[in-house]
Amino acid sequence: MMDKARFLSASVTACAAMLIAGTPVMAQDTAAVPVYHKVELSAGFTPDPQFFGVTSGGSISANGSVSSRCAGYIANAPDVRLHYTSGSFPLIISTRSSGDTTLVVHAPDGRWYCDDDGGESGLNAMVRFNSPQSGRYAIWVGSYRSGENVQADVAISEVSSQ
Repeated sequence: MMDKARFLSASVTACAAMLIAGTPVMAQDTAAVPVYHKVELSAGFTPDPQFFGVTSGGSISANGSVSSRCAGYIANAPDVRLHYTSGSFPLIISTRSSGDTTLVVHAPDGRWYCDDDGGESGLNAMVRFNSPQSGRYAIWVGSYRSGENVQADVAISEVSSQ
């Protein structure tokens, strides 16, 4: 009888460990104070695009902490927090740099959007919301390679990616 109790206890412990190990750990704090900029824009803003300087990268793998669809290394806190009031235009968030940057965006719908190399000039990233929601967009600019940090601009536009 004692062997059966030990077996059940060990089985429950092993199952709990597998559940914990299989749960992704979210390292990004979407509510954290942004490292570089807090931005408020409403549909029809000018000038368009608007640029916000950042340094890319961080020590956290976006692939491991956000989604397997994400690339690059990012910080815990967002680089830019955008509060956007939507209208009838798309919202385009992109990077502009001389290095290989990635983009991670946490949108008002609670979902994560990522890109690597989808922007202009080959190594820049872009996330496009064709029907954007009003609300908070937390934006991380990642570096494709760990430890490689580059000066970059976050471009926010309703008409073009750069």
